[in-house]
Amino acid sequence: MLASVFVVAVAGLIYELIAGTLSTYLLGSSVTVFSVVIGLFLSAMGLGAFLAQYVTTRLVRAFINAEILLAAVGGTSALTLYASFVAFGSGYKVVLGVICLTCGALVGLEIPLLIRILEEKIDIRVAVSHVLALDYAGALLASLAFPLLLLPYLGLVRTSALFGLLNLVVAAAAARVLLPESSNPMRVALTGVGGVLIGVLVSGGQATTWLEDQLYTDPVLFSATTPYQRIIVTRWRDDVRLYVEGHLQFSSTDEYRYHESLVHPAMSSASRRVDVLILGGGDGLAAREVLRYPEVKRVDLVDLDPEITTLFTEQPMLAELNGRSLSDPRVHVTNADALAFLEAAQRRWDVIIMDLPDPNDPALSRLYSVAAYSLARQRLSDGGALVSQATSPYYAPEAYWCIAATIEAAFSSTAAQVHPYHALVPSFGEWGFVLVTPDGPAQLDPSIPFRFLTETTYQAMFDFPTDLQRRPVSVNHLADAILARYYRDGWMQIQAP
Repeated sequence: MLASVFVVAVAGLIYELIAGTLSTYLLGSSVTVFSVVIGLFLSAMGLGAFLAQYVTTRLVRAFINAEILLAAVGGTSALTLYASFVAFGSGYKVVLGVICLTCGALVGLEIPLLIRILEEKIDIRVAVSHVLALDYAGALLASLAFPLLLLPYLGLVRTSALFGLLNLVVAAAAARVLLPESSNPMRVALTGVGGVLIGVLVSGGQATTWLEDQLYTDPVLFSATTPYQRIIVTRWRDDVRLYVEGHLQFSSTDEYRYHESLVHPAMSSASRRVDVLILGGGDGLAAREVLRYPEVKRVDLVDLDPEITTLFTEQPMLAELNGRSLSDPRVHVTNADALAFLEAAQRRWDVIIMDLPDPNDPALSRLYSVAAYSLARQRLSDGGALVSQATSPYYAPEAYWCIAATIEAAFSSTAAQVHPYHALVPSFGEWGFVLVTPDGPAQLDPSIPFRFLTETTYQAMFDFPTDLQRRPVSVNHLADAILARYYRDGWMQIQAP
């Protein structure tokens, strides 16, 4: 029974992590989603613990039934959530709430029942101390195993099925040891739920692929779950698309518009362009543009997720998109957090290109804070240029101008000039960037074969029409993460019916 405590503790936290992680893939805004999931689970656990007092007889049978039900709901939770998002869209949140409340209540019910069962065998003080110690130890194991082993190697659907089976093992062991006269319905339930979970465990990968095919309009070529994110690559004819946590990162039909606009104003404006730093850009597309300049001798590319850089290095079709830039001997890839890399760096670069994910939650908005841009400023060579992607000045104008104001604050003590600009990328709409140069934006290098930029187009990018003009906004700091709120409010207005 003490071993059962450890198993149910691990399984309970795993179900919570699965619900939170999958919801961030599908809904974004990871801090908000995880806060809601944790709140629902914990409140439901309290409810389950409260209801346990009303179970006065047949404690073992009640515990076994709770384990079977938890195995059925928790073990299929990832598959159910995925399918509900595909089938119901916004109705997904209702299903998420039901699963969180059900699993939480059952987990909360387990521990009081186990303590009361154990007190019939050992002293109550010993029972409580052992149960709580094993409960916390199980939580530690789950929190370590989930991101390091279970998520990358099994994925969400098969992980939930595996721990559902472990709940069933606990139920079966309790029935065999403590309830030898178990009824036929209980044995049927154990067998039936076990069969379903084994099926999910075996076919979980195919089921996930099928659901993603329904979720994305184009056929899914590649999918992976990493400790950091869910990666999907789709293709329809010549259009290859990368999605990270459900958000489009690029379409091969027009990505050149984005990457030319991001890279070349900074490369053209730097007084020297020998050493270049790219933060983000693990797809190698920004690096492809940087390598068009023959004087570049070294490119340091820093991206958090090794799965992305490996995929765009080794997968032939994707490597062709980036011109095999990640295999170029001048490109040095480091898989690390951008801010941690800047803090540890002991050198400076002529050009710094910040091709980072949109600041859709507080964790990502820190990459666009005064502290982040100040670190980048310290790593920028004299006469160097810096550019940051800055989301859409049309769809999220407050977020865009917040990034511009934040960069201006970070460089206020220098003589550098800050130049907001924008370009039309059909897959994303009007998109914004912010350039920092020692002087004004320099002319484009005429030797570069652009697909999108012309000198006339380039000059027009720095002109903002009336509806894109600067807004009064606050500067983004690490402590307040106001940028995430600006971003969320802007995009929610666009998505509202």
